[in-house]
Amino acid sequence: MASNRPAPTAPFVPSQRQPETYGYGGYRTDEGPWEEWNPTEESLAPVRGRHRVAKQRGGGLARSSTVLGVGVIAAVGAGGMASANTGKPPVSISLPDLPSSVDSLLGEGGGHHATQTALSSVTKTTTATDADSSSDAGEALRSRIIAQAEQQQTQLDVKATAKAVAAADKAVSDAEAKAEKAAAAKAADAKEQAQATEKARAEQKRLAALAKQYTLPVVSYTITGTFGQAGSMWASGYHTGLDFAAPTGTLIKAVHSGTVTEAGWAGSYGYRTIITLDDGTELWFCHQSSIGVKVGQKVATGDVIGRVGATGNVTGPHLHLEVHPNGQATGIDPMTWLHGKGLNP
Repeated sequence: MASNRPAPTAPFVPSQRQPETYGYGGYRTDEGPWEEWNPTEESLAPVRGRHRVAKQRGGGLARSSTVLGVGVIAAVGAGGMASANTGKPPVSISLPDLPSSVDSLLGEGGGHHATQTALSSVTKTTTATDADSSSDAGEALRSRIIAQAEQQQTQLDVKATAKAVAAADKAVSDAEAKAEKAAAAKAADAKEQAQATEKARAEQKRLAALAKQYTLPVVSYTITGTFGQAGSMWASGYHTGLDFAAPTGTLIKAVHSGTVTEAGWAGSYGYRTIITLDDGTELWFCHQSSIGVKVGQKVATGDVIGRVGATGNVTGPHLHLEVHPNGQATGIDPMTWLHGKGLNP
């Protein structure tokens, strides 16, 4: 291109702008001295959005070709930046064949207008491709997020279901254990009640059998004094027996079979008869008006051994009965002892 430029006719004067030619003899009269420019990717500023090319005011094929080359380099640079920004492989840019573009420009005579149209097409294609790539990347990210959320929700649902099943199983197990425990307790209570009932029946039978062997000493009476009752009239300070008040002369019977070991006067006890049972228990019959047996005599249950009186230290006619296990000096409550023999005074 420089070889076709005519040599200047005079030395270059800066203050006087000389016309310079480009291409096929065109002159530049509006842009100052011509200098050769070889654009590179580092010397070009990044282009964002639509790639715009400055409108040319004139010129021919050489001017249009230069602008087209600048636009292509800018588009390629922008495409590389878009690839760097999106983090994806570089997007292929479809460019028209350069010779065909030049022929079309020459044929139509459109000049820089045709060049702007071609560059606009390239820019739109690149922008659309970048937009599609960004849209695809966003949709893929959205799909991954949704899939991950669904997976997490599924895991939570599974855990919740497992927890609910475990709770239900525990509730059933607890209910079964409680029911078994209640049934066992009920069975134990029933068994205990049955045993208690059986024991009571056996005791009743035993007492019934004993009652046939034991009897109350007086048939018609009134209980006027009980064991342990306090009073100054007793030398020990309390009553030591059980009093059956009855009219003088009322028959006194042997409570159980045994041997007469004493029969006679006993001081404050008046006339007293002692019968020793086979187990060694002594029964004292006191305050009698008369004695009907002798020492060493064997008596059976219900045999008459004397009569009610008021001898000794008394306030009225009655039978004073004492019970001394194993012949010990201190007696026990005659009421309790008689109950144990199936008798109820």
